Amino acid sequence: MNFHNVLYSTANGIATVTVNRPDKLNALNMATIDEIGKAMDAAMADPAVGGVILTGAGPKAFVAGADISEFLSYTVEQAVALSKQGHDVFTAIERAPKPVVAAINGFALGGGLELAMGCHLRIAASNAKFGQPEVNLGLIPGYGGTQRLVRLIGRSKATELLMTADMIGAEDALRLGLVNEVVPQEELMASCQAMLAKIMNKSPNAIAEIIRCVNANYEGNGMQTEIERFAACFGTDDFKEGVTAFLEKRKAAFTRS
Repeated sequence: MNFHNVLYSTANGIATVTVNRPDKLNALNMATIDEIGKAMDAAMADPAVGGVILTGAGPKAFVAGADISEFLSYTVEQAVALSKQGHDVFTAIERAPKPVVAAINGFALGGGLELAMGCHLRIAASNAKFGQPEVNLGLIPGYGGTQRLVRLIGRSKATELLMTADMIGAEDALRLGLVNEVVPQEELMASCQAMLAKIMNKSPNAIAEIIRCVNANYEGNGMQTEIERFAACFGTDDFKEGVTAFLEKRKAAFTRS
């Protein structure tokens, strides 16, 4: 699969999507966001893929923000389209039925932090830095940052970071609940792979339903969604295999389809 701004590869059931603009610290432009969306679509459509790692090229940045050089030429109408594109792609990642882990290998600023927050899980290298610096440009986050940051770390601290544009380090991000784990940079990809390998041993159907129900919590219908999706699990092959394996005191052998 050939892209200009994104690298896509698969191995051991894991697709790796790498934003590949290291000379610009992997800054997002419309073309790059579009390619991220297409790469994610490919991963979701491939039955051999059980999970995705999303990362940035080089040792300095996951994604250091949006490509500001594009902004001055935009009209208000074009800015609406820009924001909607980011929302559509990042929400599709958030709703993806397969687990998506952000491997945050450096700066995750602005649109980069918004991209990471769209992923289901986040593992950060110890050198990672996080922030939403949009107010320095007379802007606000446009790809979901005002919403997901509040959900992940709470209203008070999120409002502070959004208003001050302060950057925080990996350990503070872990303490706040913004990331799941912090590891040395040289262990980052292996840690993400290990996390996904653990998840991919579970029922693919149940994992997809967990993602759906967790997202429903923020859409105001979480409890009812849980009731419906819990019941739906009873009609699946994964349920039959999981319960049979439990009763037979063996490890369940789930399969992706």
